[in-house]
Amino acid sequence: MPRPTPAQITYGTLTVVCSTLAMLLLSQTSSGIGVAVIATAALGLGLLVAMTVPQPKPAASPATHVTPAARTADDRVPAQRAAAPAMAESVREPAGP
Repeated sequence: MPRPTPAQITYGTLTVVCSTLAMLLLSQTSSGIGVAVIATAALGLGLLVAMTVPQPKPAASPATHVTPAARTADDRVPAQRAAAPAMAESVREPAGP
């Protein structure tokens, strides 16, 4: 399981704190059970928010990354190999004056 990113920790923590304060102020509860229910709901909401923050994409290693310019004629699919000579003909510049 990957470690949480700083963004996930920050968003989760802020969600727990803000949602706890908001629910306590709106419900005006003073019982211990009410506070426990609100704290549990806030922790669940913070966990949900933290898990939905997008993960950064890992960088591709240079050895496995092949750019289109680095491909050879053998790497092309058969249809592209067949079209390659025709394309080469159309790219040629006209001969001198």
